[in-house]
This record gives sequence, C-alpha cells and structure tokens, in this order.
Amino acid sequence: MGNCNLQREEIERVYGKISPFELKNRLINLAGEAKKREAHTLLDAGRGNPNWIAASPREAFFTFGQFAVEESRRTWNDNDLGGMPKKDGIAKRFLEFIDRSKNAKGTELLKKMINYGVTIKRFDPDDWIYELADGIIGDNYPVPDRMLKHVESIVHDYLIQELCYNEPLERKFDLFAVEGATAGMCYIFDSLIANNILSKGDKIAIMAPIFTPYLEIPHLPRYNFEVVEVVANEEYKDGTCSGQYSDEELQKLCDPNIKALFVVNPSNPPSVAIKPQIVSYLKEIVEKHNPDLMIISDDVYGTFVDNFHSLMADLPYNTIGVYSFSKYFGVTGWRLGTIALYEDNVFDKHLKELDCDKKERAARRYAALSTNPETIPFIDRIVADSRQVALNHTAGLSTPQQVQMAFFSLFALVDKGDRYKKLTRSICHRRQKLLFDGLGLKVNDNPYDAAYYTQFDLLEWAKHNYSEEFVRYLESNYKPIDVLMKLAEESSIVLLGGSGFHGPEWSIRISLANLSDESYSVIGEVIHKILEGYAQEWKKSKPIL
Repeated sequence: MGNCNLQREEIERVYGKISPFELKNRLINLAGEAKKREAHTLLDAGRGNPNWIAASPREAFFTFGQFAVEESRRTWNDNDLGGMPKKDGIAKRFLEFIDRSKNAKGTELLKKMINYGVTIKRFDPDDWIYELADGIIGDNYPVPDRMLKHVESIVHDYLIQELCYNEPLERKFDLFAVEGATAGMCYIFDSLIANNILSKGDKIAIMAPIFTPYLEIPHLPRYNFEVVEVVANEEYKDGTCSGQYSDEELQKLCDPNIKALFVVNPSNPPSVAIKPQIVSYLKEIVEKHNPDLMIISDDVYGTFVDNFHSLMADLPYNTIGVYSFSKYFGVTGWRLGTIALYEDNVFDKHLKELDCDKKERAARRYAALSTNPETIPFIDRIVADSRQVALNHTAGLSTPQQVQMAFFSLFALVDKGDRYKKLTRSICHRRQKLLFDGLGLKVNDNPYDAAYYTQFDLLEWAKHNYSEEFVRYLESNYKPIDVLMKLAEESSIVLLGGSGFHGPEWSIRISLANLSDESYSVIGEVIHKILEGYAQEWKKSKPIL
C-alpha cells in the first residue's frame, strides 16, 4: 500500500495545477494498482477516443489502394519495385478493376463514391480517379499544398452538409487539410501572431467550459493574452446546468477590445450545441457592437446533434472553422482535420488594415513566396506558417491522409438515409441513459445534447437528493479530487474533473464514447454508491436531537 499512498499524495498535490489529461495518467496508475489488487476491470472514461470505427469507408479505401498499386505496377513492374500511376485511361481501367473485384470488400460503396465525383461534381473521370490513385500511393508532394483540388471540393460538400446543414452560402470556404483539429488550432494561433492580427497581451474571449488546451494556449509566454471567459451558466428548471449561455454572459462580447473568440461547439465537456436563439443574439452582438470580432470555432462534435449549425454558417465572415474527423469516424490515429475560411472574411480585412510597419514585417516574412506578398490571403499564410514559411514547398497533409479524408466525406455524402449517423448517435445516447440510470437520475430531454461526453455535478446531485446542508458538509469535509481518487483506487474507474475545463468545481467529465455499454451502468452505480456513502457519514455526524 506504500506505493499507493505515495501516488495519492502526489495526485492531491498536483490537482488543479496541471492539465486534467496529465492528471488522468496518474489516476490510471492508481487505478492499475486497484486492478491488480481487486481484479477489477480498468474503466477509463477520461479520454474521448471512440470504441467504434467507420468500417465501410475503410474497406473501400483499402480496396482502392489495391487498384492504385496495380496502376503503379502497370507503369513499371520490377520485382519489389513499381512505377507511378498514369492518368490516361485510368477511369476505364478502374471500371475494369471493379468488374474483376466484385467480391472484394467495399466495392459497391467505392463505385458509389467515385460516381458521386463524376455525376454530381462533374469531375473529369480520368482527372478525378488519377488524383485519388496517385494520392493513395503517396508518391508526390501534396499539390496544391493547401489541399488536393478534387479532395477539397468533396470535403467542402461534406462540411456544408454536416456543419451548414446543406444550405450552400453565397461563397465557398477555402480549406486547408491538417493533422487533426489540434494541429489546426496551433497553426491558427501561430499565424494570428505572426501576422500581427493578434499581439501579445491582446484581449480575447473563450466560451467555457472548454477543451483544456484552449484554456492553456492563450497563457503561454508566446501569447500571454488577456482572457475573458463567457461562461455557460443557464440552468434547467430543476436548477441543473443546461450548458447554454445567458444574455448577460454574451454581452461581454460587446466590448470591441475583445479581438477574438474561441469556442468549441458542441461544447467539451457539457457536449451541448449552442441553441439557435443564442446564436441569433451572438450575431446581433457581432453586427452591432463588434463587427471585426474573429471567431475560431472547433466543431468536432457537430455530427452528433440533429440539425447542427456551425457558427461558420451563421457568421461566415467572422468565423474560421476547425473540424476533425477523429470522433465521428473513429480515426484519432489518422490525424485528419480541416481549417475552413470563407472567401470573404474578417481575417483578410485585418491584414489589409495593418499599419505600414506591420505590413512591412509581413512582407519580409512572405517575400520568398511572392513578388506581392501583401496580397497573400490569410488561409495561404497559415499554410506557409505551418512550415515556417521557408519550407512552404513541403507543406500540406500527406496525400494518403487526404484520400482517406475524402473517402470518409464521400461515405457520409452517399449515405442518404443517415444510417451511420443514426447509429453513432444512438450509441452515445444509450450509454448516457445507462449511466444516469445507474446514478438514479433522469436524463434531461435536450435536443442540443451531443451526448459524446456528459458533465455531472456532484453538488447538484447532493442538493437534489438531500439538501443544501449536505452540500455544505461535502464542501467542508472533502474535495472533488477525493471522489476521483476513490473511483480510481477502489473501483479502477478513471474520470476527469470538470474544473480543469473551467466547468463547475465539483463536476466530473465522463466520456460516453470509449467503453462498452455495460461499463456505464457500472460507473453510474459506483458514483451513486460513493455519494450515498458520504450521505450516510453526514447523517451520522448530525447531532441527535
């Protein structure tokens, strides 16, 4: 037990001082000791890596890869060596390959996906199939470096369908394929600073609770922003938090000194999309009080909410969108994401309005890329900055990754019945119900709830089931970390504290994506048992009248 006690002391010492994801690793070690001691199954619901994958588009991807290798060997075939695919006649050869490969996994879906490019997008068949074949082989640098031409058009359709709900805007978005949403955010932060659109010490706003890196990055010495938090403080009738924002909180954004707003929508960890009424008020605030506000929106969980609208759709001029394929398709290891910027946008406006000194600095920075560096749009500056400008000729996401991204997008575009979407949503909501059943609670009926995570407030439970007096007892005698350690040490259950996401101090975040259904019943029952144990202690501590 000595090692366990040391681990407990270390966790207590660092709680609230390090990222919840770093704390999670220490809780896993503690839970591992309990697993050995009590023969428990380790249940890590701390990180939201889904335990499902989109299998069909992968089957199509790997079958298409076989075609691409055939094309390579057709050009040059010398033992282990092949050549580069050739474009002329490749569409005809693809159809012949499909006829020969009817029993291969994914061929029917592959035909539908390729056909979408030919019939819906009106791509030249040879150009379209050659880009995919050469891309999946990965024998050339990405050209264009921002994103392959046909792939960008396909992914654009997917983003319009999923984030803008199939309502094409007046102009299109320019996309940059990146290594997941986190890479996208890093690139955006760096380019905002490199182009003096944001400067060290500037005032920015963050909609909280939020994924912890968005809380941590602004305080790094490189940025040192002044941060204003817009807190999701609206409540349901029963007094529990709805994950939505009050008018009073949104009014903070009326301050024109706030230059940028960072938002995860649906949120993390409440996992709730901003409802239309709040978006309408946000639009009004931007239009009337802060028209030059730059909004950076991470929409990774949007596919888990019916009729989801990204701020990209409602405030396209002001918003740069970041999207990751990782959660919906189960591809955290592939690192697939996009940065999307509307052709007419406030970021380019800010570039044009820089003072002469800042424009001159930017001109020197990008001088190697163009004889007129001042005309380079912000999205292309992000691409260049991702390779420190000097290595711009090697920029771009690897082409096999881009082809896989296109295949996931095409899979969603041809899934007219939304079978896959309904399935993934049902998984999350079913697990949420099992968890809450174990807790002895009803799930609030919330059409904006993605149910990818859930944020559970221990004090709300204590007040709802007992009284304010019990709440005060918990606050006086325990800390939130005590519950997290009890879960890890006694039941090998690993969860994260919500305070690390700037949620309520006594809240815990539970990922509903990465464990078996029955695990959530267990987690709910164990949390319930711990809280009931505290309640019994409280009752015994009360003086007998």
